[in-house]
Amino acid sequence: MAKSARKPQPPSGGDAEGAFIFVPLGGTGEIGMNFNLYGCDGAWLAVDCGMGFTGPETPEAEILLPDPAFIAEQRDALLGLVVTHAHEDHIGGIARLWPQLRCPVYATPFAAAVLKRKLAEAGIGREVKLNIVPCGGSFQRGPFSLRYYGFTHSTPEAQALAITTSYGTVLHTGDWKLDPNPVVGPATDEAALRALGDAGVLAMVSDSTNATVEGHSGSEQDVKTSLEALIMDLPGRVAVTCFASNIARLSSIIAAGEAAGRHIALVGRSLHTYLAAAQEAGYLQDLPDFVPEEEIGSIPDENLLLLVTGSQGEPRSALSRIAHDAHRYAVLGEGDTVIFSSRVIPGNELAVRKVRDALTRRGANIITDDDEFTHVSGHPAQEELKRLYALIRPKYIIPTHGEWRHLSTQAGLAQHEGIPSVLVENGDVLQFAPGAPRIVDSVPTGRLVVDGDRILPLKGSVLAARRRMLFNGVVMGSFAVDGRGRVVGTPRISGPGLLDEADGKTRLAYEAEFLEELNDLPKGLRNDDAAFTDAARASLRRITGKRLGKRPLVEVHILRLDNI
Repeated sequence: MAKSARKPQPPSGGDAEGAFIFVPLGGTGEIGMNFNLYGCDGAWLAVDCGMGFTGPETPEAEILLPDPAFIAEQRDALLGLVVTHAHEDHIGGIARLWPQLRCPVYATPFAAAVLKRKLAEAGIGREVKLNIVPCGGSFQRGPFSLRYYGFTHSTPEAQALAITTSYGTVLHTGDWKLDPNPVVGPATDEAALRALGDAGVLAMVSDSTNATVEGHSGSEQDVKTSLEALIMDLPGRVAVTCFASNIARLSSIIAAGEAAGRHIALVGRSLHTYLAAAQEAGYLQDLPDFVPEEEIGSIPDENLLLLVTGSQGEPRSALSRIAHDAHRYAVLGEGDTVIFSSRVIPGNELAVRKVRDALTRRGANIITDDDEFTHVSGHPAQEELKRLYALIRPKYIIPTHGEWRHLSTQAGLAQHEGIPSVLVENGDVLQFAPGAPRIVDSVPTGRLVVDGDRILPLKGSVLAARRRMLFNGVVMGSFAVDGRGRVVGTPRISGPGLLDEADGKTRLAYEAEFLEELNDLPKGLRNDDAAFTDAARASLRRITGKRLGKRPLVEVHILRLDNI
């Protein structure tokens, strides 16, 4: 929802002039669409640019993006877009929104390898200046001195970003956890974080996703051990689904399949994309030869493991197609097992439930993290948050990345540890300095929808019409008129989802009433197509409302036969 149309006006005036500010445009108060701005002395820096999924409240759309309009209007002052890691909720919007930003992009080798493929698919790979920064590396952009700090997470090379200006240092954590035994990549560099804290940190903008969870998030190594024991004893075909970007989990699943003596098939294009990017960045160099999809049927069931995309119930995903017996090569049925090695993102519950139900109908056994130890989160639970507070010792905590209950819980946790917090939401302008951190203004925010090859505003006319059609249907009226504006023949009315096309009697009654109303329209407006169309549309809307008690989207098409 858009807020104020004002641009930030810190005390000294101007956009980010004379102050160090933070403006979240997405990902604060919600899951996904992480898009954050830092401003200092007239310059801007963006951190991450992700996508999100819709929920039941927006059935007319599937993929959401943050609206970059506020910063796009000032893109000459946008010095760069810095990526913290390669998850879709942090990089999934870059290829689609970069044409509005047109700034350099900075990422570590793995995130850059993923991004290169996305940018190439979007046809802008040669336009984007993609700068590869080593893990733990430093670089300078205008008034911003930047340094990466490595954390463990569910994808390689998750990096917190220290942003230092003349006003002080802010640590933007991105996604993180403290896992002493990561399957891929090094453990979190706590010594470097302690040294950062020793140097002084003004504020920490912190991941809040698991702030409601007590204790620790758990280790990926434990999941690997559990999956190996679980898959070893399963009969029939085994399918495991998780996020394609979770390279550590992919590695664990592949290892579990090999330990069980199973050949592994990758089912889903994004798996190939992420595994190729991981190998390009130097990870997973000892992968087995995967079974091509077209050869799945040649492997005995007890010797086959399918690694499948679609853990969130996405309608066009490989798992959804398998569940509905619509996949060309992969089939699951009686006695087979599907393991969900991921959590359900809020908003996806219904979609996931439908896929699981369809798989169960086919006779497959479903195993989730409620049944067995198949998943650990990539985000910090409360003890990890407190550990990071102790290492960094920030003067303030700014909870982000989560719904409001997550943000407020972390604020309370930080307060308990003696660190004051400032709660913000998308569009707030938080001034770090000068003075104590406080919200000083707000800027416009919004959501965009990916609609095929287009990007549309969620609150725009196209999606509004689609919502109306979804709930009230659509009625189309077509008729021909001669050069004098007289109706020729009988109009035709169709109403998919409203009118029973097989009920010719009812349709003829509709058309007869429509013709009567058209003939009653004043002759003076019949030579003006726009006026004639508006009047005909109003007539058809009136007829439909009277007969059906609904207000569908109504459209009219006039065929003018000037030679009659």
